[in-house]
Amino acid sequence: MKSSPPVWGVMAALPQEFGDLLHRLENPSTEVWAGRSFHLGHLAGQPIVAVTSRIGKVAAALTATLLIDRFQVDHLVFVGVAGGLGHGVHRGDVVVANRLVQHDLSAWPLFPVGEVPLLGLTELPTDPALTQQLEQAARHALVAEQQLHVGLIASGDQFIQGQAPSQAIRARYPETLAVEMEGAAVAQVCIECGVPFGVIRTISDTADDSAAHNFNAFIDDTAAPLASRVLAELFPTSQSAG
Repeated sequence: MKSSPPVWGVMAALPQEFGDLLHRLENPSTEVWAGRSFHLGHLAGQPIVAVTSRIGKVAAALTATLLIDRFQVDHLVFVGVAGGLGHGVHRGDVVVANRLVQHDLSAWPLFPVGEVPLLGLTELPTDPALTQQLEQAARHALVAEQQLHVGLIASGDQFIQGQAPSQAIRARYPETLAVEMEGAAVAQVCIECGVPFGVIRTISDTADDSAAHNFNAFIDDTAAPLASRVLAELFPTSQSAG
């Protein structure tokens, strides 16, 4: 039988994207699987397993599978940065996914462009309740002129910068708010395994020619502090719980 309370998995592509979560874990321990360090601990009695997936869809899918199979997580949250594609989505804003697509997936003409073969889905929906929790946490975490957006995130195995690739994604998926490299792969794993999941991203750039400029500095100065605040809302410490 599963233990109670449920176990939460938290993933990020890069270690900085967790903010201070790993430092807040109570009674921490670490297990290594497939070269990844899985950080186990509790916050206010809530069991948590946090892990850096590395960048890209395959790396993220493997990590999500390990979380579900080895650690039997009941819920999974992916936190990190993304490029902004949607109208009105600016650097520093936050996007919570309510669905995701793989913008570089095509098994045409055997299956429609973008559809996950044999799964029958192009847009992969997030868990509604968990998405609402992330929205509420993000609203409490926003500062200054940051804005919250909820909608479609596109994933693919390219770092998108420049007008041509950005326009190609917008043309195929006009409602895309942000683009990144892991979320839809995690979505597919979670949907097929029956695990509720959510994705939240801080916009590091607008996928233009300067997308890579000061990327690491943005993670340290903006994305990491916001992740700390969002995850503190989701998982308070013992002192702030209740």
